[in-house]
Amino acid sequence: MSFQHLDIPTLAEWLDAGSPLTLVDIRDPASFAAGHIPGCRHLDNDSVTALLAEAPRETPLVVVCYHGHSSQQAAAWLAGQGFETVYSLDGGFTDWQHRLPERVEA
Repeated sequence: MSFQHLDIPTLAEWLDAGSPLTLVDIRDPASFAAGHIPGCRHLDNDSVTALLAEAPRETPLVVVCYHGHSSQQAAAWLAGQGFETVYSLDGGFTDWQHRLPERVEA
């Protein structure tokens, strides 16, 4: 199983349309608290067990990191855990915040 790349305009469209998604942000807790994409849940070693127990495997899963690099490794791992459709957000939160500052939640 593998992951796909997702661009920011497509994610914004999906969110605007209310498409069912599981959004996870793997940045450090302080960065997540300072700002994240609305609807994102923080994912780290402490919360991954809950995600694996709660998140529907058939719902698309989008992984967000700082710049879109480390999310690729996390997305590949999550795909291996049985999530059917997994995406890594290209450009990460940094690019999202740059392009869509009005769509950042603290």
